[in-house]
Amino acid sequence: MPTSLHLLADAPAQLLPARELMAFTLASHIILVPLGVAFPFITLVMHYRGLRRNDATALLLARRWSAVMAVQFALGIVTGTVLSFEFGLLWPGLMGRWGDVFGVGFGVEAWAFFLEAVLIAVYLYGWRRLKPRTHFLLGLPLPFAALLGAFGILAANSWMNTPRGFSLDAEGNPVDVNVWNAIFTPMFGPQYWHFVVGMVLTAGFVVAGVYATGWLRGRRDRYHRLGFAVPFTIAAVATPVQFVLGDSIARSVFHEQPVKFAAMEIVWKTDTRVPEYLFGRLQEDGTVQGGIRIPLLDSVLAGFSPDTEVVGLTSVPADQRPTATQATIAHWAFDLMVLIGSALVLLALWYGFVWLRHRRPPASPWFYRCAAPAGVGAVVAVECGWIATEVGRQPWIVYRNMRVAEAVTATRSTTLWIMFAVVAVVYVFLFGSFLVVLLRMRTRWRLADERQGTAAGTPESDIPYGPRASVPAGDVPSPGPGAGRPGGDGP
Repeated sequence: MPTSLHLLADAPAQLLPARELMAFTLASHIILVPLGVAFPFITLVMHYRGLRRNDATALLLARRWSAVMAVQFALGIVTGTVLSFEFGLLWPGLMGRWGDVFGVGFGVEAWAFFLEAVLIAVYLYGWRRLKPRTHFLLGLPLPFAALLGAFGILAANSWMNTPRGFSLDAEGNPVDVNVWNAIFTPMFGPQYWHFVVGMVLTAGFVVAGVYATGWLRGRRDRYHRLGFAVPFTIAAVATPVQFVLGDSIARSVFHEQPVKFAAMEIVWKTDTRVPEYLFGRLQEDGTVQGGIRIPLLDSVLAGFSPDTEVVGLTSVPADQRPTATQATIAHWAFDLMVLIGSALVLLALWYGFVWLRHRRPPASPWFYRCAAPAGVGAVVAVECGWIATEVGRQPWIVYRNMRVAEAVTATRSTTLWIMFAVVAVVYVFLFGSFLVVLLRMRTRWRLADERQGTAAGTPESDIPYGPRASVPAGDVPSPGPGAGRPGGDGP
């Protein structure tokens, strides 16, 4: 029997549905994470530009983006809460034994969540109700609250990859917990900064992609130009930085999790002068089918020398490493992430070259055809990064300390499959509703621009501070009974 099938046969029946349910909810939540972490920062940059230059268009964009930010945060509350419950319901072995060690990360994330909720409410309802400077200053803590939430989640995940800050008693239970060491593990720094910069560039490309699509459809007024330029510039600056951080975190995995690195690069035997495979499929016997083989490159990338020794999957027993199928999944996810990242770097360089030379964004339709789907590509890259991280760590839920099968719930597999189906239906409804709300907001804003703009089609001139613009005569409601008379119900 192939090793993969043998290990699958020995796994509890609950393992597959629990994994699938967790993977589905996590993958769904990650779609919202870039906007949750980085969109407040992008909005405040636009807000600052509007105040600094007395730019009504920039303030209008910031106000509208704050509404989108609030809707996205509301959906993120639901998907994030589901994930929190799943940790306890699906993986009681993990939380029961190790919760005291790494649970502080979830506590930090919870505090950050409540802080962010309050700050978003103040920022959203502060338009027209607060002085411009006061309103902006009250919004400034928003990005830091988002970074604090990311800090808590990444502290927990990096601990699962490189567990530290405890000792084990005679029964194998953690004692003598050092919270500081449990948070700041060897993988925390590389994971955190790689994650944060990835969220910034992803959010920037997603927002800019909306206005790039508008540009392709002929909407080339200042509103769309500014809505594209600010988030895309932020993303373009972050993209090459992310490429360097990605190389750094891959090298950290090489040193701290050599078996995961072997899975991501489908290295079967420990050796020097190891080739790099672009895609390809690892077989049960260690051979690689398909893909593009580049001699020596894997050793060079890992240690800057072809003589660098790369640890292979066979350096540990079969039950302590990813299966051939899991290694292939991690490898494809890693390669796809790198491929998308490289394409985004080229797009950012194109933008930067034209800007430095002409002091304006590119005018080529092909640039905007590439920029419009860049946000979707960046989200796919984020998903691939998490797949490589989690699948490459198998079979461990706590690296070299607890297997996934030891942590899974004892709930019947049939119940878990039913839960999966229910969650899938609910999530389709939630994300569908989210899309409908965004489309209705877009339609309402477009109608407002057409009604209040000039014949040239400029956006509405009703800036977010000061008295509202007068209501057109046709929009004045008809007076009700008693209106305009002393003692009537009118204001």
